[in-house]
Amino acid sequence: MMEDLEKKLYDAAVEGNTKTLQELLRQDPIILERAVANCFSETPLHVAAMLGHSDFVREIVRINPRLTNELNSMQSTPLHLASAKGHVEVVRILIYVDPQTCLARDRNQMTALHLAALKGRIEVVKVLLGEKLDAAQLSVHKGENILHLCVKHHQLEALKLLLDKVSDEELVNAKDSDGNTLLHLAVAHKQVETIEFLLGVAALDANAKNLNRMTALDILIQSRSDLRDAEILESLRQANVDGVQDYDQGSRFHQDSASQVSSFLVNPNPTFPTNIRNKEKYREDWLEEMRSALMIVASLIATMAFQVGVNPPGGLWQDDSKPGDQPVYKWFAGDAQAFCVDPNGGHLDCNYSYGADL
Repeated sequence: MMEDLEKKLYDAAVEGNTKTLQELLRQDPIILERAVANCFSETPLHVAAMLGHSDFVREIVRINPRLTNELNSMQSTPLHLASAKGHVEVVRILIYVDPQTCLARDRNQMTALHLAALKGRIEVVKVLLGEKLDAAQLSVHKGENILHLCVKHHQLEALKLLLDKVSDEELVNAKDSDGNTLLHLAVAHKQVETIEFLLGVAALDANAKNLNRMTALDILIQSRSDLRDAEILESLRQANVDGVQDYDQGSRFHQDSASQVSSFLVNPNPTFPTNIRNKEKYREDWLEEMRSALMIVASLIATMAFQVGVNPPGGLWQDDSKPGDQPVYKWFAGDAQAFCVDPNGGHLDCNYSYGADL
């Protein structure tokens, strides 16, 4: 009987049915306590918060506010789940009951604010920052802070909002366990817009070095070539970002035709020159050179195929003739003329032209 009631309670949480919740409480006033004691993962409040049932959440925390601190198997509170899913109203209800849950960490050391930021839940980020600004200062795995997570997960809008609310030079220039700053990560991920935004942040140290003594420019030099490299390089140089290594290598495709073909086959990604001013024009030139290289490759393949067709490997066709028969004409594939084969063992040149009907 009790198990049936608990199942109905979880079904009500999934549906967000507050009437069923009230009816179950009349039948068993401690059903919420029993559900928490018997659960090994989500409580009914976890379920309702994750699904965004604000009325159900409001009713359940009115009856038992302590449920806001219950953890699931991932050590997540209901606030973690609501924030990750972007349920703003549910987030407001939960932090009104217990604001301290904003600082609670899950198994990955993340707070609800971390999850909202890396998921791009902008409205939730605003609510959480308004309640507990200190949550933005907490670091997580490998020394990453909330700004690192925004860059790694391509959440530029969340990054802008956080930097607008948290103008902390130490946070802006914080390094992860590898010594990488926000700019290092943005360059490594080839995020053009994020790089341009970061270079405009006054507090940012654009020439910071990681544990390998590399600046953001050095990260660009050692990364895999990409069409965005030219734009990133231009932004870094305009911001006077220094580099230990020399990037002025020239275009790999500004060579003779044979070298272009060889380079393309080995690595089809170009290395961009340093003196680019008109990026669109450079891309057009690069594509034109790529077409030329491909045409050369195609021509070489076609020539080789033709040569194989007109000059196949040589060989003697099997002769089924018997001694005493008339000479039999045989064609040696690949030779420029036909030959007569004497069944008696002789070899006669019949002077047949190539391709004659033998």
